[in-house]
Amino acid sequence: MTATTTNKYAAPALEKGLDIIEYLSSVTSPQSQAEIAQGLGRGPNEIYRILIGLETRGYLLRDQISSKYKLSLKLYGLTRSLSPIDQLRQQAMPLMEELAVEIGQSCYLGVLYESKVMIIVQARPQSPISLSINEGSLLPTSATSPGKILLAHSRDTVRDMILERDERYLSFSASKKALFLKELQSIQENGHVSGESSIADGVIDCSVLVGRNQGEIIASLTVSSLSSKLSKQTQSETIIEKLNTTSNQIRQNLGL
Repeated sequence: MTATTTNKYAAPALEKGLDIIEYLSSVTSPQSQAEIAQGLGRGPNEIYRILIGLETRGYLLRDQISSKYKLSLKLYGLTRSLSPIDQLRQQAMPLMEELAVEIGQSCYLGVLYESKVMIIVQARPQSPISLSINEGSLLPTSATSPGKILLAHSRDTVRDMILERDERYLSFSASKKALFLKELQSIQENGHVSGESSIADGVIDCSVLVGRNQGEIIASLTVSSLSSKLSKQTQSETIIEKLNTTSNQIRQNLGL
């Protein structure tokens, strides 16, 4: 599409609204009207009506005290109605709840989304202390167990596209990149990945694949074991075994 055509059909209000949503998705804390305007390189008055409109429609939440804005889960709620993600959630949730209760640890299901791992469902145990990873959270790919299991089983073109956008991977030297790709190959052969979490201290992550290698539908099923004096620690080997059993049940229910 040419620049002339783009300008002819431009919708300034829509573009401002999308800019605001994309900006708020890229920051970690609520933002004031002035902060959003500064982040977008616009004047505060330019975005006032857009902010009100997005809040009225439920896409933004505004704190009553600070008046700062953050994204609601409305967009995520809309994506949940899309197949096959919705089917995956429906089939996985009851099985994941059983697994979480059995081992006394949280488990969560993730899929690739915009070069990251999006958590689409979480199941928590009945234990008084457990790790919580909110649905809709985005995790880095190359630095996490769920990300590595998905990278290892993705098509080469998908894996390469994701790694081209992964800041951590891009910072590696040529030799370190080669070692990382060799690690992914090993993960694909073993069918699982486990180790200390790179984003939380005292946590051991174990991940397996839900789906088929290089398949149309793949997801990561992960248990994050949090050390606690109030609950017994389950060995990683046992967790991986139970994860594989749950993964197989999900695949069977999905007809995969």
